Amino acid sequence: MTTDLFEVIRERRSERHFKPDPVPDETVRRIMECGLKAPSAGNMQPWQFIIVKRPELKANLAEAAHGQKFVQDAPVVIVVLADPGRSAGRYGSRGSDLYCIQDTAAAVQNMLLAVVGFGLGACWVGAFDEQAAGRVLELPGHLRPVAMIPIGYPKERPMPRRPRQERPWEEVVTIVE
Repeated sequence: MTTDLFEVIRERRSERHFKPDPVPDETVRRIMECGLKAPSAGNMQPWQFIIVKRPELKANLAEAAHGQKFVQDAPVVIVVLADPGRSAGRYGSRGSDLYCIQDTAAAVQNMLLAVVGFGLGACWVGAFDEQAAGRVLELPGHLRPVAMIPIGYPKERPMPRRPRQERPWEEVVTIVE
C-alpha cells in the first residue's frame, strides 16, 4: 500500500487493462469510505454509489459506455450517482446544476487516489449514455449517473509514467496580490 500522498498523486493514471482477480470487499469498502470523505457544498452529500460485480450488468454498462469493453473486464465497477434535488433543496438551480456535480467529482477523485494507494488501477469513465446506464441499473428518475469507475489489478506492471505535457504555469495561473 502506498501512503505518500504526493507519490499517489504522481502515480495516478487511467488503467484500462485488468486481471480477472477479484478485488477484496474490504478494499472496495475502504475505497468507498475515501469517496464518502469528499467535501460537499453545505455538507449535502448529494451522492449515491452502486458497486457492480455482476458480469451481465458490467457488460450492459460497457455497452452504455459506447462499447468501452474495459468497463466489463474490470472485477468491480463503481457507478457514481448525483442526486441534484438534494443540493437544490438548499442551493436551488446552482445546487442541482453545479454543486452536486462538483461534489460527486470530488468523491471520484478521492476514490481514484485510494485505488492507487491499494496498488490497484482504475479509470474515470464519463463517456456514456446516461439514460442507457440508468436503465441498466433501474435507477429512479431523480438520480443521475455521472461517472463509472472500473477497478481492478492492472494486467501489466505499469510502465514508468511518461512526462505529461502540462500547460505552462503562466498560462494557467494568475496571482492577484
